[in-house]
Amino acid sequence: MMKRVLLFLVIILQISSFNYTFASAEVPKNYLKGKFYSSVKNLFLVASKKMFDHRFQKTVIVMLESDKDGAWGLTVNKPLGSVPLALLIDPSLNTADEREELFKVDINIFWGGPVDVKRVFILHSPEYQSASTKNYGGISISQDHNILFDIAKNKGPKKSLVILGYSGWASGQLEGEMEKDDWILSELDPELIFEKESIKKWPKAYEKSFIRL
Repeated sequence: MMKRVLLFLVIILQISSFNYTFASAEVPKNYLKGKFYSSVKNLFLVASKKMFDHRFQKTVIVMLESDKDGAWGLTVNKPLGSVPLALLIDPSLNTADEREELFKVDINIFWGGPVDVKRVFILHSPEYQSASTKNYGGISISQDHNILFDIAKNKGPKKSLVILGYSGWASGQLEGEMEKDDWILSELDPELIFEKESIKKWPKAYEKSFIRL
């Protein structure tokens, strides 16, 4: 069990090394504020071949919110490995016996982005719904501990990704990055999100990509 805890701490340290602030990216002087913000929600944001930032090279991001104040989404093709499910749940929410059982359940986790890297998101198929579930055109997100318990009991959603952290942009920042051709857009495909081989996600999304002005 101690080895598993140490592994989880190593993963947290790795993703924490991606430390990032909304204001860190330089926005070109000629960007058109709001040019893209109404059209990136419910799309894939796909890193172009010109992407210089190593954290985002060959990333595929599901864009969940986008407006004049900024945008955010979850990267879906950067697996971090597996950890015991118990390490993702507040210990106060279960008994010692329950926690022991949760340590027996390993779950794959993904890097969602460099912001708030200890925050857990479960991106999943929409047939599963809970009090915390939000629906986004063919996919859903839940953030309460109940879905993790249900996953442990094989009562959770048919398809899911457990994601740590998210990718976020301040007002005008994403527009600036798109003007530098760092990103392109692709139609959101739920089947691609849950593709078992993560290495295939970027090539497939890139192949179907387009620029929407």
